Amino acid sequence: MSHEKSSPSTDNALHDHAPGAGKTKVVETVGAGGEPQQHIAHDADHSDGVAHLTDNFGHRISDNENSLKAGARGPTLLEDFILREKIFHFDHERIPERIVHARGSGAHGVFECTKAIPELTKASIFQHVGATCPVFARLSTVAGGAGSIDTPRDVRGFAVKFYTDSGNWDLVGNDIPVFFIQDAIKFPDFVHSVKMEADRGFPQAASAHDTFWDFVSLVPESTHMVLWAMSDRGIPRSLRMMEGFGVHTFRFVNEKGEGHFIKFHWKPVLGIESTTWDEAVKIAGANPDFHRCDLFEAIREGNFPQWDLGVQVFDEEWAEKQPYDVLDATKLIPEEEIPVQIIGRMTLNRNVDNFFAETEQVAFMPTNVIPGIDFTNDPLLQGRLFSYLDTQKSRLGTTNFHQIPINAPKCPFHNFQRDGMMQTLVPVGRANYEPNSLAEAGEEGGPRACPETGYVTFPENGERNDPTQKLRIRPESFADHYSQARMFYRSQTESEQAHIASAMVFELSKVQLEHVRKRFLANLRNVDESLAKRVADGLAMDLPAKAKAAREPQDWGTSDALSIQKQAKNTMQGRSIAILFAEGSDLQEINRFKRLIESEGGTPVLVAPKVGGIAVKGGTLKADGLLAGSPSVLFDAVISILMPDQAAKLAHDSAAVQWFMDAYSHCKTIAHCKGTQVILDRAGVEKDDGVVPLDQFEKVGVKRHWAREPKVRDLA
Repeated sequence: MSHEKSSPSTDNALHDHAPGAGKTKVVETVGAGGEPQQHIAHDADHSDGVAHLTDNFGHRISDNENSLKAGARGPTLLEDFILREKIFHFDHERIPERIVHARGSGAHGVFECTKAIPELTKASIFQHVGATCPVFARLSTVAGGAGSIDTPRDVRGFAVKFYTDSGNWDLVGNDIPVFFIQDAIKFPDFVHSVKMEADRGFPQAASAHDTFWDFVSLVPESTHMVLWAMSDRGIPRSLRMMEGFGVHTFRFVNEKGEGHFIKFHWKPVLGIESTTWDEAVKIAGANPDFHRCDLFEAIREGNFPQWDLGVQVFDEEWAEKQPYDVLDATKLIPEEEIPVQIIGRMTLNRNVDNFFAETEQVAFMPTNVIPGIDFTNDPLLQGRLFSYLDTQKSRLGTTNFHQIPINAPKCPFHNFQRDGMMQTLVPVGRANYEPNSLAEAGEEGGPRACPETGYVTFPENGERNDPTQKLRIRPESFADHYSQARMFYRSQTESEQAHIASAMVFELSKVQLEHVRKRFLANLRNVDESLAKRVADGLAMDLPAKAKAAREPQDWGTSDALSIQKQAKNTMQGRSIAILFAEGSDLQEINRFKRLIESEGGTPVLVAPKVGGIAVKGGTLKADGLLAGSPSVLFDAVISILMPDQAAKLAHDSAAVQWFMDAYSHCKTIAHCKGTQVILDRAGVEKDDGVVPLDQFEKVGVKRHWAREPKVRDLA
């Protein structure tokens, strides 16, 4: 088999894989139950990956004889990904679109450790500053199909595959740090409720309908996440400008076997930005691929998106003192309580070569962890550990999906799994089982488990839990469904609170079942009376009696980290700024602004009534986009450089008037020449801190001017 690379994507092809290869000293022992154990000798060369038994993603195995149990005589645990992969592969040895996260955009990149943390984890990528590994990231919407739009109000998936030297690590999360449900057994119900209604097949990519609000009004634990989804977090400006979260509580384990609880955070270097709802709707019409184009073009132009990876670290002693349960996926840990420490940076620097082969076929699984990273008893996480492997077989059609280049590890992987549909490897020899003694006859005996370097699950199963009990029960510590929702709402600025209320009014107005609207309003009174009143007024409904809470909500103060506006960056970096010109415009002035924007890391886009060469003062200039086809919703700020006669002409062009009207109503910076004033007057644009002469653009910058908003729209 030739391993010559034909494109950059084959740099993770299977040229390191030699099934059954490897000869090393094997030690035979007998386990506590009398079972024969064959493993690599303690004094063997553990840097030689060829002889080590691994799973299909390169994770070394420490014990190939025993499944993972809750106690020596206890039940087998779902989190035993080694057992499940082994059985899963065996079940399929003989010989279609994702249900959620169907619409995604992907890119290759690199992750670099910026802070070594060996005291917290033995994960190889975090042992030395400067350690790197390739990554592949897929960012996606949740509810819509593959052909839906990029800008609906929705949660965004944030999944990253790290190709480490210890095997693949998949950090599979969202752009919101909490989730709608606490237990994975409710996931099919939640997804069914938010997807297209079963009898009519619509609405697509939207939560503004009966079944979603029926579900969340009946499930109070979803309230916190509903507020996040109805906030500006639900309509991000760009995939490059949204945070990412691991959602669950995970665990770091160091070389001493000591464990620490952790929460994963991705912080965008460009800062967090959102659209307004009106913008999101208009962008969907102007460019339904807006986010996909934005990510692709940024990488193509060398403006590589970056995120810092951070962790919140805490222990069981701290967790036990909190008024919520850290294993509850509907809760977050305020950054004011546990600061996020940055440990690495991801840079996406290469677009995919083939969308289907890479972005569509990439298979993420929370079970893909490396030594030093482990799970907790979070019941939502535990269910995810089971479901992802199963769904990959359904989607990709074969147990050998790990051989698809985008999914294959970049370190050696060797085991005794064979055959299966679409097998592309050619294992040699007859060693497809162990223990075996074939090496004694001069044959290759295959790889063996390694207790020293193989994956060992963190042994403690306490976590304030009695593992001798087997129960179908929700712990009482999960019962407070409203306190963090209250903290989130009260942490927002006034305009952000208005956006949440307005989003709820809009979505609930689409709900035809009046009792559902009443029930959600009753729940909302447990979050904040003023919010419930605003939403009820917006729906012209009387406020119903407050719903009984399982646990009385508490006031936990506020957290600035929960607000987009409080974290906003006034920067041109990564932003797109339109320069409107026409015949006779000053080329020197246009070039001055282009240089300014580019020097600050922004992207200037020339917009004109015509896209061909236009005669301007100082020469001829071509536009990047047609005014009628490049609405201002596609840009972060606008600049207008027009001669008076051309401005007067454009004042009678509805596209031009709407261009400025939208920029103004979306609270963007508008820098303009004197001639443009005639269009501004026609568009109803009033002077304020963000509507300025050209010479003030650099001082004002590219930001939202939220004080303008009450003048341009009615908010709940």
